[in-house]
Amino acid sequence: MFNFGWGVLFVLVNFALFLICYRLFGKMGLYAWIAAAVVLANIQVVKTIGMFGFVMTLGNTMYATIYLTTDLLNEKYGEKEAKKAVWFGFFFLLMSTAIMQMVLVFHRQESDFGQEALQTIFGLAPRIALGSLTAYMVSQFLDVRIFSKLKVMYPTRSQLWIRNNGSTGVSQLVDTLVFCSIAFAGEYTWDIWWEIAITTYVLKFVISVASTPVIYIARNFKFDKE
Repeated sequence: MFNFGWGVLFVLVNFALFLICYRLFGKMGLYAWIAAAVVLANIQVVKTIGMFGFVMTLGNTMYATIYLTTDLLNEKYGEKEAKKAVWFGFFFLLMSTAIMQMVLVFHRQESDFGQEALQTIFGLAPRIALGSLTAYMVSQFLDVRIFSKLKVMYPTRSQLWIRNNGSTGVSQLVDTLVFCSIAFAGEYTWDIWWEIAITTYVLKFVISVASTPVIYIARNFKFDKE
């Protein structure tokens, strides 16, 4: 039960920091959040925890806030800004992956104590790195597109929850299937593969649904320069 209680607090802290970032820095704060989120999510995913009898990876909360961010940008600033944010996040994900892979190649000094830790965190297998990059690009652009379509079908301010959860629900399913297929297909038996995929998707989607009040709060923020 400790992990569940701590996990709820962890989610709330993530949402609170997201709102603070946007409140302090406006639209640029959303771009900064995406840059931080894509890097931190890929660091956190190294750690596994147990909850309700399932083994889960961290990173799902931070990763879910990326959808929250692009949906907010789409809602307030339009599809063009949301797509720009997706490319922004992709660049930081690619940049951090490339730089840290190069860091690991350096020959360590005899007294060095950080190589093993860095190897564990950043030494992503090629399939996992490819899966992460591909899933991010496919699912994020899909999310932006679906949100824009739903914005036409359900345009009122009170229907934001339909736009947000509808686009996120579909795009996160695609994200999970693409990532698990590239990273894990053939590595596990199909029953284990499906368990990983289902638990990952359910956790991400539950967090995204929980973020619905957050996007309503953030939408009401006003900025003089905007």
